[in-house]
Amino acid sequence: MANIEIHRSRSEAVDQSPMAGCTCGEHDEELPELDVQTIPHAIRHAAVFGAIESLRPGAAMVISATHDPVPLLTQLDAKHGAQFHTRYLDEGPECWRVLVRNAG
Repeated sequence: MANIEIHRSRSEAVDQSPMAGCTCGEHDEELPELDVQTIPHAIRHAAVFGAIESLRPGAAMVISATHDPVPLLTQLDAKHGAQFHTRYLDEGPECWRVLVRNAG
């Protein structure tokens, strides 16, 4: 069984060595892809923002949708400005895929 570390505060847990990683036994994909259609509409933007905002500086992910995610990208720009760079990988008509990178 893996060792479990208990921290006194969130900041102490966040400040742990970046090499420690998650102890769940899983490994991060090099470029994770989030299909937003699998997320219930009522919480979709909040869930996507949670995923994007969790990216470490320099890290990236792909957002895929069945429509052009212009509203989401507009919100991202309004909320974070130049912190996140975006680039379309596919532009429909059946699937739009956007690379989102934390430029921080």
